Amino acid sequence: MLKLYYASGSCSLSPHIALREAGVPFELDKVDLLRAKRLESGGTFTSVSEKGYVPALRLDTGELLTEGVAIVQYIADLRPGKKLAPPPGSFERVRLQEWLNFIATELHKGFAPLCAKQAPEDDKRLAREQLASRLTLLARGVADKPFLLGETFTVADGYAFYILRTWTRVMRGTLPVELAAYFDRLSSRPAVRQALQAEGFTVP
Repeated sequence: MLKLYYASGSCSLSPHIALREAGVPFELDKVDLLRAKRLESGGTFTSVSEKGYVPALRLDTGELLTEGVAIVQYIADLRPGKKLAPPPGSFERVRLQEWLNFIATELHKGFAPLCAKQAPEDDKRLAREQLASRLTLLARGVADKPFLLGETFTVADGYAFYILRTWTRVMRGTLPVELAAYFDRLSSRPAVRQALQAEGFTVP
């Protein structure tokens, strides 16, 4: 059975959502980032992954897969009938990868200065301005369709949910109208609600 190493509310929420959307059997092992990266199952996460950050996915073969963008595509390909990713080799798959990489590099990494206690206030202000600008581009992606690739939810939407949740709940940022409606659509999905509940959050 697959095992997802996660930290509550972190970017590992993206593959957690993907696993539930795919309907793939899996188990969770929580990483306590505040207590020397202790595992709920015992031991330390650094003994599992030398990278020391979540997410990480232990495969049925015993191999460990890291990096969220790779993990969610692997999960999607386990259940192609769920259409969480377009078929490999298709142009639509390239579009998915385009969105995943945009979210990872232009949005997710943009949170770093805002989370760093030692970062100068000017750096934090610039980071917020840049994130707001990048979120405008994300808003255009869903301005005329329910999800980033059209009518079907994909793993890119699951990753976007983590970004929007962090922006609104942790960074206290506001969302453009299109993104607010998109965020509401994602928040109402059963797999998203189940993942949040499993990670210890109250879901209205």
